[in-house]
Amino acid sequence: MIRIVIAEDQELLLEAMGNLLNLEEDIEVVGQAANGEEALTLVHQLQPDVCIMDIEMPAKSGLEAAEEI
Repeated sequence: MIRIVIAEDQELLLEAMGNLLNLEEDIEVVGQAANGEEALTLVHQLQPDVCIMDIEMPAKSGLEAAEEI
């Protein structure tokens, strides 16, 4: 099972990606974040295999969050 955290500031896109990925039997979306700060928190708490992040988000960009991860 591949565990994923998704970070996207556009709520509709965040939900759509999560729903589509959850349809795959070998993928589980374990967390969803609206900004880079939330993504960092979720990654540290949940230890996913993959984190999919938008580049431009409020609070902390996806690039800044990826650098810290």
